[in-house]
Amino acid sequence: MSRLKETYLKEIAPALKEKFGYKNVMQIPKVEKIVVNMGVGEAKDNAKVLESAAADMQLVTGQKPIITKAKKSIANFKIREGMNIGCKVTLRGEKMYDFMDRLINLALPRVRDFRGVNPNAFDGRGNYALGIKEQLIFPEVEYDKIDKVRGMDVIFVTTARTDEEARELLTLFGMPFAKN
Repeated sequence: MSRLKETYLKEIAPALKEKFGYKNVMQIPKVEKIVVNMGVGEAKDNAKVLESAAADMQLVTGQKPIITKAKKSIANFKIREGMNIGCKVTLRGEKMYDFMDRLINLALPRVRDFRGVNPNAFDGRGNYALGIKEQLIFPEVEYDKIDKVRGMDVIFVTTARTDEEARELLTLFGMPFAKN
């Protein structure tokens, strides 16, 4: 069992139960999954770009990404329906906790001029979205072996009903929210 999952079971869940006064253990919010998405706009011109982006994502997450396709044709962006335009990974279980541990404790502190993540990026239903500007903040990615600096979106999907519950859950996990 990963360190973060043990922490959740021993410390975080009881703290949340006490703070919000849950009657049932099943009401206690938990992180359900983490979705890591990388949109690669240049993939429409060069298929190799998408392969290297997928390889970077596989290094970072430890899981093989799936290739995402365009849902609609957009003439201004020269995109046709069905074109490969990105990749994504859905992490659950142990891999999810391992990724969250590396993101919070290793990657985010390596961001230049880091003052914390945006505390207002909740969607109203207890999910949190975080944008990363460069994949270099992860220690697995070697600077010399990447062809281009790319960003990615990291979405934490929780079972929390409100943003307040989700913010408390992620704060207890150690998410460094910026002070307003």
